[in-house]
Order: sequence, then structure tokens, then C-alpha cells
Amino acid sequence: MNFVAAIGSSWICALAIVAVLGDALLPFIPSGTLVILAVLKTAQVNGAPLMLGLGVAVASFLGDLLLLQLARRGAPVLHRRLARRPQLAASVTRVQQALVERPHGAAAAMVVIARFVPAGRTVLDLAIGHSPAHPHRFLHWSALAALVWAAYIVTLGWLNSHWFNTAWLSLAVSCAAATAISTAVARVVRRTRRLATA
Repeated sequence: MNFVAAIGSSWICALAIVAVLGDALLPFIPSGTLVILAVLKTAQVNGAPLMLGLGVAVASFLGDLLLLQLARRGAPVLHRRLARRPQLAASVTRVQQALVERPHGAAAAMVVIARFVPAGRTVLDLAIGHSPAHPHRFLHWSALAALVWAAYIVTLGWLNSHWFNTAWLSLAVSCAAATAISTAVARVVRRTRRLATA
């Protein structure tokens, strides 16, 4: 029975890591939910949440690298996507301007905050990839953002797995909390942008 449970847990962990890798390009993938589910499945295994967190951080960083490379090389699929979605293209342009105009520390904070905004990671990677500046100086910020987000989402799932006796309630509360935090961050970002424009 334990062997079957271990196999099931390893599959959900692998699925969560693949989802985190892919959601830079496809932000509709519920990677956060899958990571929380993987945490709940492995919370009782010594060291499993830590290993999962490291795997999620690496996958998040590699996803950024992949999208950056596609954007730098002018992948046709990205050009078509930007052409079909003027709002996304406008967001990419705004982020490019902000990265150039803001001080070094503020730009670094922007990269980290983008991880917590729905589709923010995608917009940020596209902006950096299409920027004339070389993206290497953004990679250490991306690595920091990946570590921060991985620690946040894994800790959220782990805490709720210990606070509630039932897995479904832990999952529901964790996902609701993650959604609420993302929504709050997105509102703050929008409000700051409106104030800056005014």
C-alpha cells in the first residue's frame, strides 16, 4: 500500500514540476494548484516538501529561460500571439519601459512581484525577451523570483496540510489563499500603475 502511495505521489510531483515549467508559455496551466496538491500528497514524507520546493524553483527558472530564448529568437508562435492580443502586447511594452526607467532595485522587485500576478511571469519574460538589452542581467532576479515563489507555494500547502485533518479542506483553503494573495497583488500593481499614469 505504501509503495502504491509513493508511486502516486511521485507522479503528482512530476506533473506539478512539468506544469510549473510550462506555465511561463501557457499561463492558464494550474501549476500552483498542482504544486499544492503534490505538497499535500507528500507532506508526511521527511524532506519531500523541501525537495519538491527545489524542483519547483528549478522548473520555474528553466521555464523563464525557455520563454526568454523563444522571444529572443523571434519565435513565430509568440509573434502571432502578440498580434492576436493587443492588450498583451501593450502590457509587454509597458513592462519594457518600466524595466528601463526604474532603478536597479525596483526592477528586481518587479521581477519577483510578477510571479504573484496572474500571467505576470509570461508578460515579464516576453518583455525581457523582446527588449534590446541583453537578458543576462535579469536571470539572477528570475532565479530569486523562482525561489521566492516556490518557497511561498510549498509552505502554503505544507502549513495547511498540518492545520486541517482532511486533504480536500487543506487543498481548498490553500488554493483560496493563493488566489486571494494573487488577486491582492494584482490590484496593488494596477493601482500603482494608475497612480503613476495620473
